[in-house]
Amino acid sequence: MSDHATAVSETSASEAIIRRAAPYRLPAGVVAAVVVGLVLTYTLGGRDPGLVTQSVVTGLLLGGVYALVSIGLTLIFGVLGVVNFGHGAMLSMSMFIVYWMTTSLGLPVYLATVVAVPLMMGFGMLVQRGLLNKLTLEGNHEGPLLVTLGLSLLIINVLLMIFGGRPLSVPSSVEGSLRVFGAIASYERMIAFGGALLVALLLTLALKKTSLGMSIRAVSANSQGAQLVGVNVGRIYALTFGIGSACVAVAGGLLAPFLSLTPTVGEEFTILAFVIVVLGGLGSVVGAMVGGVVIGLVQTVGALYLPGTGSLILVFAVFVLVLLFRPQGIFGANR
Repeated sequence: MSDHATAVSETSASEAIIRRAAPYRLPAGVVAAVVVGLVLTYTLGGRDPGLVTQSVVTGLLLGGVYALVSIGLTLIFGVLGVVNFGHGAMLSMSMFIVYWMTTSLGLPVYLATVVAVPLMMGFGMLVQRGLLNKLTLEGNHEGPLLVTLGLSLLIINVLLMIFGGRPLSVPSSVEGSLRVFGAIASYERMIAFGGALLVALLLTLALKKTSLGMSIRAVSANSQGAQLVGVNVGRIYALTFGIGSACVAVAGGLLAPFLSLTPTVGEEFTILAFVIVVLGGLGSVVGAMVGGVVIGLVQTVGALYLPGTGSLILVFAVFVLVLLFRPQGIFGANR
């Protein structure tokens, strides 16, 4: 084959890889299921409408929290194929960074969050370059899993040594609540929900409109094909892990004001975050947002009928049903 033909072939392969980004059209079945479920709950559920409205508002805000935690994970999982068991510990780490800056340096919590973002991004890039790049480039699937598990244990124990195991709290910069359709929504949770929307929007635009985003999408679709057309896969892996870690910093800072901080606080979100990532579609930022909202609604509205941990049964039932009829997830691309 001539050099010209090879170049044309490689260019075509690159364009084909980039075009394989998942579409962002919400499946009608998901919308219909949510609407029908809410209508049935209001009309036939046998619960006070005001209580249902409060559960819906709480579920939407809780879903935003879940989405915020899951956005960084879905980026790492979808691009690198790494099951990051250190995600929860990194969330705890970001919360304690914010806690230290607010209590020791006197920074407002949201300014401390802005400062924590580049710190966590640098930490994530260092982890990927120093510990994971060689394994991921070789296609080793077991190694990164064990490394991130070990990293999780290391982070948790270091936090335990420095801050102890006693629950701590971050002083809030915003207090009060707002009434929405008769339901009460705290400003802190609304800010967290708005932060999740903003992060999802910025990441989506970056992935679709920038050259770095094209490279990330290309590596996600076919790392070998991307390497053939000149993409530095190792660099993209490091940047992707760094961006995912920066998203964790945003999540940690926005969650810290209304959570009790312990070294294992981030682990509480890990299982649900993986459920949301798979439910929304691997690598889909919009999918993580929609999946988080769906799971939040199912959990809070379901708690009206199955209190306590019983609502988690409904969460996993919905998860199984979605994967049964749409195995690639809500926004996952057919491969």
